[in-house]
Amino acid sequence: MFILPDLPYGYGALAPVISDRTMHFHHDKHHATYVETTNKLLGAKGGPSPHALEAVVRDAAAGGDKKLYNNAAQAWNHGFFWEAMRPDAGKPSGELEKAIRGAFGDLAGLKTKFVEEGAGRFGSGWVWLASDPDGRLQVISTHDADDTITREGVIPLTVCDLWEHAYYLDHQNNRKGYLEVWFDRLPNWQLAALQHQAALGAGSAWRYPGPEAGLATAAAAAG
Repeated sequence: MFILPDLPYGYGALAPVISDRTMHFHHDKHHATYVETTNKLLGAKGGPSPHALEAVVRDAAAGGDKKLYNNAAQAWNHGFFWEAMRPDAGKPSGELEKAIRGAFGDLAGLKTKFVEEGAGRFGSGWVWLASDPDGRLQVISTHDADDTITREGVIPLTVCDLWEHAYYLDHQNNRKGYLEVWFDRLPNWQLAALQHQAALGAGSAWRYPGPEAGLATAAAAAG
């Protein structure tokens, strides 16, 4: 039903912050397992095929299906995480830069808040820069598979993975150091700007590839 999307860059493109070895394990093993398990659970449930992974996450949360929720949410979180990084991060500009200044003083202020929130999150999870329902920027962290999809009106701009498998091979137990160098080098501010515009009502927010992507991949393989 749902596919494991290819990375939008090479496995070694984010080094030295995230190594080729970590990316192979993280994408090809961890993310792949979440996608595979989500598809198996949906297949076992029967019924019509879902039209979007976002709907699967919301429905599983509302219905109390914790196993499906955890796997579907983690599949979505990782898909967004890959897109939220790029080798040449650059700096935010335009309306996004203005919003960051208004909420945090400047980019350094955002970094301080982002690193503190992520380093202070006990256990596994994610740290997000997001727009709240009123369009104001906020930094939040979520536990384990929890994300922003089930939070009405909240749009993620960028995210960093706090699970140990995301950084332990490269940074061991130094989560704070990992977050600091990640923030300096890897956020995809172009995607963040598009997400910010979507939060303000201009354009659509990022979505996980739908089942039609899987059909296209299967057709290409058969052809």
